[in-house]
Amino acid sequence: MANPHGTPVWYEYLADDADAAQRFYADVLGLDATDSGMPGIDYRLLAAPDGAQVAGLMKRPDGMGDGPVWLTYIGVDDVDAAAAKITEQGGAIHMPPTTMPGVGRMAMATDPQGHAFYIMRGEGDQDSTSFRSSDQASPGHVVWNELTAQDQDAALAFYADLFGWRHEGAMPMGPLGDYKFVHVGRICLGATMNSFPGARPGWQPYFMVSDIDAGAARLTVGGGTIVQGPDQIPGGDYSVVAQDPYGARFGLVGPRLKESAA
Repeated sequence: MANPHGTPVWYEYLADDADAAQRFYADVLGLDATDSGMPGIDYRLLAAPDGAQVAGLMKRPDGMGDGPVWLTYIGVDDVDAAAAKITEQGGAIHMPPTTMPGVGRMAMATDPQGHAFYIMRGEGDQDSTSFRSSDQASPGHVVWNELTAQDQDAALAFYADLFGWRHEGAMPMGPLGDYKFVHVGRICLGATMNSFPGARPGWQPYFMVSDIDAGAARLTVGGGTIVQGPDQIPGGDYSVVAQDPYGARFGLVGPRLKESAA
């Protein structure tokens, strides 16, 4: 993939029940699943309503984590060099650099605080469209990446050295500290925040919906939970922190349309 080093290129849902998760995210986000055709593994490709593939879905490997989860893939220029740097900085590699024919080279890691993510270099030169910044957003694509960390500044220092990320701009959150925006190059990827009671540390993707209230309604009808929101965010859209019926956290971002405004 030709995306600049340090930009998100893929997302992956690890499910305990892949069929149930597929139905839920089809209903809530309009993600259409197809078989990847990868031999020996049930790996499903999830496409946004515009037809672009944005994420993968597979069964969670036995013993991996505490439950279903969304994981983020970050594009790098050199997977092996990035993996070496991760361990040098106090992180850990849980899947060593591996090449998947027709896909690319990747490795699974955790940062020094234990937050899981992938690094990847795609085999082709085409840009990934899984993540789209807000000015290019369309429903079903991730538009925001949020890290809740025990120490957001230490986490950012790790990712800054690894990916060239930087904090630029912030939103005060009272006793919780600042919600600090994360940039690479000219792109705003999302934000970091310090953990607090009831928070779920780790990375969380936010998917765009065409109508935040309709999206929130689909979420609850499907058995999911609204953890927070809808809250208005800079730029005029609204966000919802959500939890699916199986315990995985994710978010929704979208406008509040007049005909469905609460």
